[in-house]
Amino acid sequence: MIQLTDICKTFKVAKRSAGMGEAVKALFKREYTLIPALKDVSFTIGDGEMVGYIGPNGAGKSSTIKIMSGILTPDSGECKINGLTPWKDRVEHVKNIGVVFGQRSQLWWDVPVIDSFELIKDIYKVEDSLFKRNLEEMVTLLNLQEIIKTPARQLSLGQRMRCEIAASLLHSPKILFLDEPTIGLDAVSKIAVRSFIRDINREHKTTVILTTHDMQDIEALTDRILLIGKGHILLDGPLQEIKKQHSRYKTLTVDYIGGPVPPAEGMRVTKALDGQLTAVVDTQVLSVSAAIAYLSERAEVSDISVTGATAEEMVVSLYEEYAI
Repeated sequence: MIQLTDICKTFKVAKRSAGMGEAVKALFKREYTLIPALKDVSFTIGDGEMVGYIGPNGAGKSSTIKIMSGILTPDSGECKINGLTPWKDRVEHVKNIGVVFGQRSQLWWDVPVIDSFELIKDIYKVEDSLFKRNLEEMVTLLNLQEIIKTPARQLSLGQRMRCEIAASLLHSPKILFLDEPTIGLDAVSKIAVRSFIRDINREHKTTVILTTHDMQDIEALTDRILLIGKGHILLDGPLQEIKKQHSRYKTLTVDYIGGPVPPAEGMRVTKALDGQLTAVVDTQVLSVSAAIAYLSERAEVSDISVTGATAEEMVVSLYEEYAI
């Protein structure tokens, strides 16, 4: 179990104005600004959960992940992960976690991937039998057969990310921290990575904390989201419930027989073709059932579909609501 209580973290950042004179002056006297990254962050994540940790750039997502993985020490507050404090019990703690930072690599650049895996095995002191079993599973599920003997520098981004995820799981961690794991990947690689993460969670009950700006990752993998903004946890709840609460607009696509249909109040037409109409309905003004009734009264409807807001639209709505 992961439990954070009133975690705070502030960074001291050096600042100076542009110009050579200011640069020389800064050699003798520096000015600093305090940047509060996390303010009383508290949440609990149970074993086997898959949680999406979202927020705009600079909200505090990566700082939280680094504290939970033991890389950073908070200014105050408490963090307990399976009974351990990450920055105090770091050696014992890292045996139980895997971490993937999308823009950083844990693979040695000039050696074949399998050599990096062997080095990671020695670092974590993984038993030969467990390493062999895990390696075979990773190679099969992530389709690494053709690239495992290739140096990391010769891999494409998608290939390297699959290897990064495999490397983070070779020691059978109970918790997997994923910080932008699909950044820059093509559609095929993203689908492969998402499928693998779901399989690992289902088969091994691995707890997964995912931070990303790709809401398709969130929708595909997580049932719960944590929203952080300006260092505060602003929202914590089931993804579907949050989508329902913040999906004010519905899109209606109607195939009909007849002449043009004027929009009702609360309905905005986005596409009008001969025999087909697409409109966005503001459900706070006009219910979906009332919109369908309105259209049915004015034309012979042959087909109709209703879709809610996308995850991206939901997140934009949340950002606007919380002014972040």
